[in-house]
Amino acid sequence: MNLETLPQVNATLNTTSAVFLVAGYLFIRRKKIHPHILCMLSAVLSSTLFLGSYLYYHAHHGSTAFQGTGAVRIFYFSILISHTILAVVVVPLVVITLFRAFKKDFVKHAKIARVTLPVWLYVSVTGVMVYWMLYQL
Repeated sequence: MNLETLPQVNATLNTTSAVFLVAGYLFIRRKKIHPHILCMLSAVLSSTLFLGSYLYYHAHHGSTAFQGTGAVRIFYFSILISHTILAVVVVPLVVITLFRAFKKDFVKHAKIARVTLPVWLYVSVTGVMVYWMLYQL
């Protein structure tokens, strides 16, 4: 795969993860357990593929400087900083949430999932926003 296409691939994987997260949430609200499980595992897979691709890209390419100026620069770095901090926080949240589901401790699973889902969704969506601002503006 061409190194220059990886940012677009990463944005696609983040978008895919966000779609699976929303679908999984909607399925569990309707008590459709099996589609919920499939969506959430698909979100984990797409997020894991994203992380591998992201790390590979940055190990081989390095950082890309944001070219915007003025208010858009402040907005970009606000999004980037919150995205980066929460991207680190969400990893153990996802692991704990999955672990509790696999243990069939659904009371504790649901409790932490109420925190994990919005953080994970924010990280996925802001990842796409960072991509657009960095590579499409």
